[in-house]
Amino acid sequence: MKDVNILINNGVDVKKSLELFGDMETYDSTLEVFLSEVGGKLDKLKSYKEISDMANYAILVHSLKSDAKYFGFTDLAEIALNHEMESKKNNMYYISEDFDNLYNEAQRIINLVKKYMGFSYDEKLIKEQTKMDKEKTILIVDDSNIIQNYILKIFKDDFNVLVAHDGSEAISLVKSSSNSSIVAMLLDLNMPNVDGFAVLDYFKENDLFKKIPISIITGADDKISIEKAYKYPIADILLKPFNEKDLKKILEKTINYNI
Repeated sequence: MKDVNILINNGVDVKKSLELFGDMETYDSTLEVFLSEVGGKLDKLKSYKEISDMANYAILVHSLKSDAKYFGFTDLAEIALNHEMESKKNNMYYISEDFDNLYNEAQRIINLVKKYMGFSYDEKLIKEQTKMDKEKTILIVDDSNIIQNYILKIFKDDFNVLVAHDGSEAISLVKSSSNSSIVAMLLDLNMPNVDGFAVLDYFKENDLFKKIPISIITGADDKISIEKAYKYPIADILLKPFNEKDLKKILEKTINYNI
C-alpha cells in the first residue's frame, strides 16, 4: 500500500487535489500518466527555450502548470505560472535565468512521485481507448494526457470517447465519416500547433455547430479569451480545474444544446 504521507510531508497538497480526482485510486492512476509524459514536456520546454520560441513555450509551460495544480504540486505550479507570464511577455532573459529553477523543481517532483509509486509504477502510458461499438461518441480535445485520461475514466462506460491533442487532430476526426456519431465536443482553447479558436472558426465556416455542439474546457480564464469564445454559438464554458460533477453537468448540457 502506498504511503500518501510521502507526498504530504514533501509539500504536496493531496487534500486539495482530491477535490478534483475524488479518491486516491483515481489520483494514483492519473499520476502514472503525469509521470509518463512530464519528462517529454521538460525536453520540449528546453528545446523551445533554446530556439527562443516563446509562443510554444508559453503554451507548454501552461500545460505543466495545470498538471501541477491538479496534483497539488504547489511550488511547481507557482514557478510554471511565472514562466508562463514571462514567456507571454517574450522575456527571454527571465526564462533563461530561471529555467534551472523550473527544471530542478520538476525533477524533485518526478523523484518524489517515483518514490511514492514504488514498485507498482509501470512506465507505460495507461491511456485506454474505449470500444467503438457504443452508439454515442464524445470528442475530447486537449493537449494534456492527464485531462484526457481523467475525462475518459468518467465517461468510458457510457460513451465511446475519442481524443485529440490539438485542433488539427480534432478537425481531422470531425471530417471522418466514421465519426458521424459524435454528439458533443469538449474543447480546450490553449493548445500548441492548432488551438481551440481554429476549431471554432472551422465549425463556423462549415456550419457544424448544429451537428456537433461544443463546450469549452479551459484554464484560460482571462476576460478576452472568454469573451471571444462566447462570440461563437457554444453551449458553455467550464474553467479548469474541474471535478466529475462539473464535467457530467456540462456534457449533459452540451449534448442537449440547441442553437
